[in-house]
Amino acid sequence: MNTLALGPSWLDPDYLLNTFGLPGLLLIVFAESGLLIGFFLPGDSLLFTTGLLVTTGQLKYPLWLVCTLIAVAAIVGDQVGYLFGRKVGPALFKRPDSRLFKQENVEKAHEFFEKHGPKSLVLARFVPIVRTFTPIIAGVSRMNYRSFITYNIVGAILWGVGVTVLGALLGKIDFVHEHIEMILILIVLISVVPIVVEVLRARSQNKKAAAAGAPEGDGSGRPPGPSSGQRGRHAKR
Repeated sequence: MNTLALGPSWLDPDYLLNTFGLPGLLLIVFAESGLLIGFFLPGDSLLFTTGLLVTTGQLKYPLWLVCTLIAVAAIVGDQVGYLFGRKVGPALFKRPDSRLFKQENVEKAHEFFEKHGPKSLVLARFVPIVRTFTPIIAGVSRMNYRSFITYNIVGAILWGVGVTVLGALLGKIDFVHEHIEMILILIVLISVVPIVVEVLRARSQNKKAAAAGAPEGDGSGRPPGPSSGQRGRHAKR
């Protein structure tokens, strides 16, 4: 099966699976689930392609075994991320940007975690970049470990097993084989939708906050009379 590389050729799911096989797949799932350097890896399209290759016999392992190992790799990856976050703590937010590390990614994951609480560990699985940093943020926030491991397992199964099984089921359809490039592009687009929505929402809130904080003149060139009180109320918002 030939697929369209959605970026550098070495990130093409078909290339990765043909070159590194199941061990490489598990390492990638592990890295993307909780290592800082794993945020750029093609998790969703890779899992989908894995299921498809299992169905077609190009990946010669039973589906149940592949799904089990993927779930374990995802759970262990999040576990490592959580422990790393607990150990590093607030220092992570002071770490300078580098080629592979952007403070912006940490902040986005933190906002996501604060907004959705423990269930963010499940939701973040389906959001690229955020899924890598969320377990780390959970560790930084010292989330209750029992809650963490519960949501960790649920998220790993829904994402790792779910996307792989989806690929296996759709892999039996001729249309999917004939248009695999389009399918993979669609998967990537769907996976980045939450990020786009979050960016647009943040911009909208910033514009509203800026408009609320701007003084409104009365046509005379003077600021409105009770400005201090109004500004105080706006600030509270």
